[in-house]
This record gives sequence, structure tokens and C-alpha cells, in this order.
Amino acid sequence: MKDSENKKVDLLEELTDNSEQITNLIEKYDAESRYRNLSGLPGKFITLWLVAMSVFHLATAGFVTIPLTIQRAIHLTFAVTAVFILYPATRKGSKVKTPWYDWLLAAGGFCVTAYIVVFFNDIARRGADPTNAEIYLGIAAIALLVEAGRRIVGNVLPCLSMIFLAYCYFGNYVPGIFQIRGYSLSRIIQHMYLTPEGIFGLALGVSATFVIVFIIFGAFLSQSGGARFFNELALAMAGGSPGGPAKVAVVASGLLGTISGSSVANVATTGAFTIPLMKKVGYKPYYAGAVEACASTGGQLMPPIMGAGAFIMSEFLGIPYLTIAGAAVIPAFLYYAAIFTNVHIRARKKGLQGLPKDQLPVLRDVMRTDGHLIIPVIVIIATLLMKYTPLRAGFIGVISVIIVSSLKKNTRMSFASILKALEEGARGALGVAMACALVGFIVGTSSLTSLGLTISNNVIELAGGNLLLTLIMSMCACIILGMGLPTTANYIVCSTIIAPALVGMSVLPLSAHLFVFYFGIMADITPPVCLAAFTGAGIAGASPSKTGFTATRIAIASFMLPYCFVYNPMLLLQKIIYWELAILVVSAFLGVMMLAGALEGWLFRDLRIPERIVVGIAAITAIHYDIMASVCSIIVLLVLSIFFYKTKDKVQINTTPEQD
Repeated sequence: MKDSENKKVDLLEELTDNSEQITNLIEKYDAESRYRNLSGLPGKFITLWLVAMSVFHLATAGFVTIPLTIQRAIHLTFAVTAVFILYPATRKGSKVKTPWYDWLLAAGGFCVTAYIVVFFNDIARRGADPTNAEIYLGIAAIALLVEAGRRIVGNVLPCLSMIFLAYCYFGNYVPGIFQIRGYSLSRIIQHMYLTPEGIFGLALGVSATFVIVFIIFGAFLSQSGGARFFNELALAMAGGSPGGPAKVAVVASGLLGTISGSSVANVATTGAFTIPLMKKVGYKPYYAGAVEACASTGGQLMPPIMGAGAFIMSEFLGIPYLTIAGAAVIPAFLYYAAIFTNVHIRARKKGLQGLPKDQLPVLRDVMRTDGHLIIPVIVIIATLLMKYTPLRAGFIGVISVIIVSSLKKNTRMSFASILKALEEGARGALGVAMACALVGFIVGTSSLTSLGLTISNNVIELAGGNLLLTLIMSMCACIILGMGLPTTANYIVCSTIIAPALVGMSVLPLSAHLFVFYFGIMADITPPVCLAAFTGAGIAGASPSKTGFTATRIAIASFMLPYCFVYNPMLLLQKIIYWELAILVVSAFLGVMMLAGALEGWLFRDLRIPERIVVGIAAITAIHYDIMASVCSIIVLLVLSIFFYKTKDKVQINTTPEQD
């Protein structure tokens, strides 16, 4: 027994040796992770500031009601002030001290946003007609928000925001169909700064309500031991099966991804644990990094919580969040089925084994020790099913974590850990808050100039009214934007300028919005800029480009799913005919599994090239929206499976190590 425990300790030590390298990788690919670690009086101040931010939002979620614009302005006041204090202007800036000019910028950010809070009633009484002082304040607000956004979300979104703002002013010089009359500086400031159409619009409103409360929930769950529980649960369930660590990565990343809005952060969190394990049992480094990237990216598609964009989608479409979460169930299931099957087939093809039982936790012991930590997730699902708003459900979820964690000594949260969770929750929300504020300029430009409608009409015209061509163009736009924008910002931009084009071609609004949301997320594993794959490659010590292309290959079936649910909304639980839905799901499930076999070249035995081609065509046909095609594909795939199983002893399994 003691030897077994020592092996587990040695394994954990081995996995944590590269923690500094992982931290550097996160900072390289995730701007939100490049914050200062302040000590002394500044450190105490920013801790209290972030704790106050979380307490304010929990209070407004639970029992305090204030006007929406004031709540959004307070949210942004907390965020922009904290960003200037915590985030250096450049990567070479000090990580332990905030220079005087950043304190000055923090004070400026506080003033321009707090002004809306203090003078809200006065601004409303005069219909947001700007005074001369407010024009200067608006200019300062734009400049400060762009700079704060640049520090925490990177360069792309601030630049895009400035281009849209410039279009409002110089639009009369733009040639052709995009020419507008141009707006005065006073009108632009009024629209962007003083009304809920720009900075303080719907996007920031979602950040100030649903998003931050669920981020705080995730921080509380993590502080109580939730991340450890999910990892050990995945190890106990799948660690001993063929290629077990890769399956652990899929399960653990899917579980953690439901409470994490960042693919990069999810890769770093679970990848630090799973990637060394995958390499240990024989997976090549590039493949291990790719599996973790795919599994972590899909977390934002996984109900019940999903990514922050799903909450914004609920507000944009005016439909319950639970409807969106329900619609995502089948695509998420098929996404993870594709990845899980791929790693299983690779393990069987290469003869890879799982981890020894003496290095694995026992499922019964894991559930006995930490199993109660699943209760808060069940509480959130139950409250959503009881028709509570996501805001109230998130608040109840946080309270349930504190109560449930206190049931066992090993998970009980101390006062210090509660403060730490409040601080981490607020810090985790800063990037989303700044992204939503900057996206407010883009959404505001669209409402002021009708740019979104113009782009949508021209996309339809350029595609010649062909839906498939419009979908392909939309997919490319979402992926390209996703290479430089955070998921939430990417969804808001695409839902403003791309989704209307799909709706204009009679696509259901929910299908259109999930289409752009889905492909915005998939950008994280799509070369040439695939940050989740790059992070996985860094942890694995593999080629970033090879890891990126491998991630795309592993998830290739998932690139077809959005097309299927656009053409057949039953996959989103819309317009259901139950027997047809059952056939579609079974067919798609067989399709993603067999496509993995075709790509890996193994189904019970090695496949020859002609066999791989036949299986691939049948699998692609199975992942289809047409009922007759699905029925025929099911029959063909079952016949092929039986044939390969019957002939498995006639072909030698290739266990020759592959080259890096």
C-alpha cells in the first residue's frame, strides 16, 4: 500500500516539475495571464478591489437591484481600474510593481466610467445630449478603454474597434456600397459613451451579470477542490484503459471546460497533468498536445455552462439560456465522441496501454472523498430547469459551493480561501469585461450606420443566394477573426455582421448564431494561428505547426457538424420528429467514429488505402442532415465494421513507432 502511494506521489511530482515552463507558455499565448503579482500596500489594495468587485456582482445577482446602465458602468469602473494596475503596458514591463503612470491611467479610467454612475440621472434627463466636457470625457474614455483592452486581450480587437470608430467619422470618404454620410464627433461620443448602444451596451451588460457570476462560481469550485476532483474522476474512469491518459484528457478537459471560458487556460490547467501522462504511455508529443487542445477547446461547447458567448447569445436572441444549452447537447456529444474515438483507435493501432492500476485512484474512493463537489453543478442545472434566470442560478451555485464544500474537512473553504475565490473570480472576468466594452464600439457602429445590414446583404449577393457558399464564407470569416479575437468578442462581432446574412437566407436564428459561435471557438485549433494547439505543443515539447494540423485532423468531423444543424435544426432539438432525430444521431455517431478509423487507418485491423477511402466516404455521408442518406450510411458502416472484425486476424497490427 505504501509503495502504491509513493508511486502516486512520484507521478504528481513528475507532472509538476515543469510548472514554470507552463506559466511562461500561458503568458505567451494568453494575454490575460500576464498580470503583475503585487505585494505590500498595492497588493492589498488590488486584492480588496477585486474582492469588492465580486461582492458587488454577487449582491446584484442575489438581492440588490439597480438600473442596468449604472450596473454596467460600475462593472467597467472596477475592470478598467484593475487592468491598469495589474497589467503592464508591454511584456517587458515590471511584473512586481505598478509604475506611477499606470496608477494615473487607472485613476483616469475610474473617472471616465464612474462619471456615468454619478451623473446617470442628469444624462437621462437631457436625452444624452453631450456637453462640451462630456465630449472630452468621451474621447478620454475611448482612448483609455482601447489601451486597457490592448493590454489584456491583445492588439487585434482594439485595432478593429478603432477602424469601426473611424468609419463612423470618415464614412463619407469610403467608396461604393459602404459609403455613409459620416457623423460628427459629438454624435459619435453621444452614441458610444452616453447611451446604452455603445460601450455600455448589451455585450457589457452580459459580462456584468451572467458571465462574471459564473466565472466566480468556477473560482469557488476550483478553490474547494473541484479541479482536483474532475482530474481524479477522469483518471479513475479512463486511466487504465488502452491509451488511458488521452481519454483522461478528453474527459477532464470537457468537465473543466464547462466552467472555463478560455481554451488556452484549459489546456494549461489540464494539459500540465495529462500531456506528460500521454507521453508516458507512448503517445507522440505532437499528438498528445493536439488531443489536449481539441478536448480543451470543446469545453466551451459543453453544457450546462458553456462559454461566455452562450450567455450573450441568449440576450441577443431573446431566448432562455437553457434552450441554448439544450441545443448544444448533441453537437457537444458528437464532438467529444469524435475525439474519444480517435484517441482509442490510435491506442489500439499502436498497442498503447493504460496506466498501471497502482498509479490510479479508485473511483469509489474518489467519489467518497470529493464526490459531493458535483452537487453545485447539479444545483445549477436544477435551478435552470426550474426557470430561474442564469444570473440567479449562478448566485445560488456559488452559495451551494460554500455549503457543500463544508460537508467534508478536505474541501471545506476557509475565510482566506473564500477571499481568494472572490479575487480570482473578479480577475478572471477582467478580460471578458474589456473585450465586451471594446466590442461595444463595433456593435455601436453597426447600429449607428447600419453597417451590419449592409455587410449581410452583400454577403448574400456575393454568394448568389447559395446557402452552402454563404456558410463556407461565414465559416472562413469566423475562423479568421477567431485567430485574433477572444471567443466572446469573436462571437459578438460575427453575430453582428455575419449571422444576419444567414438569417436572411431563412436559417433559424439559433442555428445561425450557434454556427458562428462554433467556428469562432474552432479557430483555437485551426492553423496557422491556433493558440490552444500552440499551448499544448509547448507543454509537450512538440512542433507547434504539426500539433496544430494534427488537432485539426482529430476534430475534422466536428467541422461538418455546424453545416448539419443549419440544414437540419433537429440536431439542435428544434422542430423535432423523434424517430428522425434518433436516426440522425445514431448515423452521426457512427460517422464520427468511422471517420476517425479512416483517418487513422485502423478499424479492428489495419486498413488498406482503398478501404480507408470507402470508409471515409461512408462516414462523411453518415454525418449528414438527410434521413435517407443516414439510413443507407448506417447499413453500409455496420456491414463494413462486421467485415473488418471478421478479417482482423488476417492483417498484422502495425506497432512500429511513428516518427516525430
